[in-house]
Amino acid sequence: MREKPKRQMRIWAVLCHSSALLGWILLLLLVFIGIPLYLPLNLLAPLIIWRFKKTQYPWIDLQGKESLNFQISLTLYTLIIIGISLLLLFTSLSLFVTTNGSVNEIKNTLDSLLIVLMSLISFKLILQSFVVTFAAMKAYKGEHYRYPFTIRVLR
Repeated sequence: MREKPKRQMRIWAVLCHSSALLGWILLLLLVFIGIPLYLPLNLLAPLIIWRFKKTQYPWIDLQGKESLNFQISLTLYTLIIIGISLLLLFTSLSLFVTTNGSVNEIKNTLDSLLIVLMSLISFKLILQSFVVTFAAMKAYKGEHYRYPFTIRVLR
């Protein structure tokens, strides 16, 4: 009977980490089917788990804060990438309009901006999937894991 709460606590910690990936997958599916939506869905499930289980298990409080801090950081990094991309897009379009650029030049520039944006987002998602999986495995073993490149919003 003593082992069950500890195992249950570790499973909740794993869910707190891995549920963020489900938010990103859902978001990518929405964009793939044509709904241009950016909501921080990656924050929703870990936040719900953390809010309801943090008083019951101190381990969930620690793991939930770590997971939420990482997801908040990734959301912020994504918004920065989107902002820089929009700035580059509007700058390049205004240059083409003022210099009477050809349609081919505009198309090439937009294609290269799209490739850079997609490669940055793909790199971020691949990195996140590896790091979150590693953190979930550590949480299941009962070990603490600190995410890299994380802004500590929740302390």
